[in-house]
Amino acid sequence: MAEIRSTMEMVLERAARLEAEAGDALTDEETLQEGMRLAARYMAGDEVDFSKPLAQRNQEELRLILQGAIRSFMRNIVLPRDEEGHPSTDKAMQGLLQLGESSEVLAGLGEIKKLLDQYLQHKKQLLEQLEMQFSQQMGQMEDNLAQQTGMQMQLKPSQHPKFAEEWQKVTNQLNDQYGQAMAQHKKFIEKALLG
Repeated sequence: MAEIRSTMEMVLERAARLEAEAGDALTDEETLQEGMRLAARYMAGDEVDFSKPLAQRNQEELRLILQGAIRSFMRNIVLPRDEEGHPSTDKAMQGLLQLGESSEVLAGLGEIKKLLDQYLQHKKQLLEQLEMQFSQQMGQMEDNLAQQTGMQMQLKPSQHPKFAEEWQKVTNQLNDQYGQAMAQHKKFIEKALLG
């Protein structure tokens, strides 16, 4: 009977330890979420003074809040779909500067800006090349349709059945290439901000 009691006590002690550890993890997650909420408010256009909630925090809490805000801002820095870019990208980059304006952060953000501009130029060039490639085939399709219908038609390369499929392949490769480069720059910025 004494053995059972000691085993039971050991189980209860272990359960208490696990509960205490889970409580710390929950607190850490809540602190991380606080940083994410601050960044979300900033992205929504609210006036956010990042120094205010950070002033009365210990080092670990400060680090977690910064990590949460950085994570939120980084999620908003994305490859643009078109020439107009992505407005949240610029706002997120400004938010990162609010967290810490150092030469490393400025350099990292400058590299991301260059990368985004290069991405748009590269994407435009690839689209033009693909359209030229398909324009030759479109001439043949126009001749065939003219013979079948008796009417002359002007077709765009994007109307070719295989064009969308090829463009998707090209953009996937481009997004992977630039996405990897952007991830490296983001890690550099995060490291610069967190020290």
